[in-house]
Order: sequence, then structure tokens, then C-alpha cells
Amino acid sequence: GIIGGSLLGGLVGFNLDGSSSKEEASTQEDTASEETSKGSNTGGLTDNSRVFFHNDLDFNTVSAAMERIFPESESGPGAIELGCAFYLDGQLTGQYGFNSKEYMQGPFREPLPTQGYQSNLNRRDYFMLGINKLNEEANSRHETDFPDLEDDQMDDILTDFESGEVDLGVPAHTATASYFFTMLRAATIEGAYADPVYRGNRDMAGWKMKKFPGHQMS
Repeated sequence: GIIGGSLLGGLVGFNLDGSSSKEEASTQEDTASEETSKGSNTGGLTDNSRVFFHNDLDFNTVSAAMERIFPESESGPGAIELGCAFYLDGQLTGQYGFNSKEYMQGPFREPLPTQGYQSNLNRRDYFMLGINKLNEEANSRHETDFPDLEDDQMDDILTDFESGEVDLGVPAHTATASYFFTMLRAATIEGAYADPVYRGNRDMAGWKMKKFPGHQMS
């Protein structure tokens, strides 16, 4: 009985093609592990995939604005080539976009220069409010969308945002153009110099411009 059971168990565990079930399972696990590792650092995202900006106009608008903040120059690539907009796309999908680690209850007031985030909006909504206003201003002044403007025209609008001369159409304690510009500029710089695992700083070009070697082995 013992001998017969052993023989039967061996035959059941053996496939017709000559490979054992254990070998097949091991191969499947290795393949799954390899596929997972390809996207493990970015949540399964590729460099050109988007999870927050589903609308091309919204994405192209923030890309164009970032490029004016961090333009291509003789020193190296600009925000578009560095993937700064893709960096922001990923951040707005996570804790940063939902303000999940911040106190978000009232009272809500217009922030002082020494204060941090004070709005009742989460950053996802704040950014969309600002991006939509960029296009409204572009169409109002030049009858075209923001990404289609000349560089100096984009600079004029962004300068007015920075100085707070643009009205977002909401109470100041909810959102201001100047604070939107502050967040946009910060996200641009983060996307240029953050670890490439977050989809910005592509090919470590931002680090190379600073002559920072980075984490080459990882």
C-alpha cells in the first residue's frame, strides 16, 4: 500500500509533457514576480501612463505651464522632457492629492505667507480649479487654449497668477491664484529633481544637471 501510494502520487504530480507540476508552478511564480517587479516602483504605471489627468487638454495645460516654469535650456531638458507633469499626475492620485495626512477641518482662512495649506479643497480639486482658470484666461485674452499660446503669452498669464491678480471665482479662503502658482511651481521642481521612481527626473537628467550621482544601483 505504501509503495502503491507513492507511485500513484508521483504519476499524478507529473504532466504529460514531462515537466512536474512543481516545476510549472515555480515557472509561473517567477513570471508573475518578473511582471510585478517591472512596475513595482511606480504602482504598475509606465512612464507615459496617466491616472489622474484623463483629459488631454488638462494634461497639456499643466505640462505647458510647467515648461514655462522650468524651461529647456543649454543646461539641460525642461519640465516636459523631464516628465514633471507625469510626476504630478501620480502625486495627485495618492495621499498628496487627497491631503490624507493633513488636518482638513475648519476654520478656513486665507493663508498668511508663514502658513501652510489652509483650504477646504483637497489638492486634486485645487489644481483642477487652477488649470481650468489658466484656459479661461487664455481664451479670454487670446481666444485659444493655454497650451496653444506663445511663450510670452503664457508667461504673462502665469505672472498674473503668481502675483494674485487673477480671480479664481471662489472665496479667498478656498483658493487663490497665487497659492495655485506656488503649488504648481513646487510640483515642477519636485518633478525635476525627485527620484525617477516617481516618474519625474527621467534618465536622472535633473540630477545630472546638478552633478548629483543619485542612486545608480537601484
